[in-house]
Amino acid sequence: MQSDYIIVLTTVGSRKLAEDLAKGMLGERLAACVQIQQTESLYAWMDKIEHSNEYLLVIKTKTVLFEDLSQFILQKHDYHIPEIVQIPIVKGSESYLEWIKATTK
Repeated sequence: MQSDYIIVLTTVGSRKLAEDLAKGMLGERLAACVQIQQTESLYAWMDKIEHSNEYLLVIKTKTVLFEDLSQFILQKHDYHIPEIVQIPIVKGSESYLEWIKATTK
């Protein structure tokens, strides 16, 4: 069963890029809400363990917008391989899901 609504995660290396991406997604109605959280990441990259301060964007949107949102992120992102992960919203309050629907294209 496919959900009509999703959360998309991506991380960036600067607060400015996080805010620029969020404002762009909202402006183009690709997202209803974008939360920005400062986080620390440890990850494997080029045979080394890396440690970085990053900003996690938690994006609420509709499933049908995932490809457009992914392309938007890829065009504006500065990482070689940006994280773009889709998580289905299996259940949510009807009023919140209706708000996502009404706020996005």
